[in-house]
Order: sequence, then C-alpha cells, then structure tokens
Amino acid sequence: MKNQPWRAKSACRGLDPTIFYPATEEEDEAEAAKAVCAVCPVQAECLEYALGFREKEGVWGGATERERRRIIRQRRRAAYAAAARRSA
Repeated sequence: MKNQPWRAKSACRGLDPTIFYPATEEEDEAEAAKAVCAVCPVQAECLEYALGFREKEGVWGGATERERRRIIRQRRRAAYAAAARRSA
C-alpha cells in the first residue's frame, strides 16, 4: 500500500471484496459495488490506478472491466486525434 496511499481513504476499505467481483458483467450485478464507489472520496484515484495497471477483473473506481476498456479506447482515440491535429 506504500504506492497507493489513497487506499487508506477508500470507502471499500474493510468491506467484503467479493461484492467488487461480480460473477458476470451484467450491470445489475455491479450495482452494490458501484454504490460504494459513488460515495468514495478516492474514486478517481482508484479508477486511474485500475486504468494504469489494466485491471482485468472487478469494479474499480465505479467502473467494470468493460467500462474501463471503453475509457481506455476513448482516451487512445482522443490522444491520436490530438497528435494528428498537432502534426497537421
């Protein structure tokens, strides 16, 4: 936890971690975890951690694996578009 001091402030700290790893990617199965994330003071840090380390499972920062993949794709497209504008 040395490199993630934000974890000490997380709303999920001390909770049963199984709620953050639903059996399927169905939205309703992730609702309990997302409800915790919605009130978490370090939600953004958690999401950025998961995006940076390409977490493959679970709900992190209020986002499922599918949602995190979508965010990564959107950011990649935005970066490519910005680079194209700079070189044009």
